[in-house]
Amino acid sequence: MPEPSSRLWRTERVIALRAQLGVFRRGSGDPTSRFGADGSVTRAAQTPAGVGTLHLVCLPRGSEVHAQAWGPGAQWLLDSVPALLGDDDDASGFVPHHDVVAQAWRRFAHWRVPRSGLLFDALAPAVIEQKVTGQEAFSGYRVLVRRYGTPAPGPFPGLMAPPTPAGWAAIPSWAWLQASVDGARSRTLVRAAGYAGRLEEGLSVSVAEAHRRMRALPGIGVWTAAEVAQRALGDPDSPSFGDYHVAKDIGWALTGTPVDDDGMAELLEPYRGHRYRVQSLLGLAGHHRPRRGARMAPRTHLPTRGR
Repeated sequence: MPEPSSRLWRTERVIALRAQLGVFRRGSGDPTSRFGADGSVTRAAQTPAGVGTLHLVCLPRGSEVHAQAWGPGAQWLLDSVPALLGDDDDASGFVPHHDVVAQAWRRFAHWRVPRSGLLFDALAPAVIEQKVTGQEAFSGYRVLVRRYGTPAPGPFPGLMAPPTPAGWAAIPSWAWLQASVDGARSRTLVRAAGYAGRLEEGLSVSVAEAHRRMRALPGIGVWTAAEVAQRALGDPDSPSFGDYHVAKDIGWALTGTPVDDDGMAELLEPYRGHRYRVQSLLGLAGHHRPRRGARMAPRTHLPTRGR
């Protein structure tokens, strides 16, 4: 097996890899990610240079990260490490307006919004997650990646990179249905794959323009565009409007009462420019409303409107 490429990245922040990169993990069985007992994180991805695997380990002081990478995309992934670990995120203008946000900010003062620079790798699972339970979405993504993805380079048996856009587009209709992904979502993803190049250009334009390009495609709404902007673009101001839980959780954390999207918009308005940062900090701090009711059941008849 070829030796990995590697780099040592130093920063003034203390890096907690699980907190920093947990947003990229699509359920505990995600075949594209592994979180090791030693605190390491391993990710497989389709990069502009080809498939690659990135393995990250924090050194004892916490402000040094040892990165190793394999495959044609190895150098691209190594170059992306600072942005992936939040180095491009500017939190200097962030001011907490609620005690609970201030407490979360003190606890996670070294956390920054990550930026993967991989738009389609963020878009595909977001589309699969539209309008279904997390359990159902994670299962469908897992099945499709294992069947149509690419084995990850390096010494990580079973780790898979997701399909390329062309690979997603080539998945037969029956395979989507076997993975419990209905026709509306599969058509959205196949259509988006045909515009992958145009969408990837969103990495070099304004966040507003990237949102516009994504939402110009039928089946991609405000929620899906925000999920991509959070991960691929590292945008600190793209909160998850339209999510089944997020508005309720933020309302509960800030006021003691769950709210809807309009209520969340009002609560987050003083944080404009950092609204997703607030969402993430509250999530990292474990602020979720009590789940007293029955769990949301997997859906069998789903709306076709873009989310």
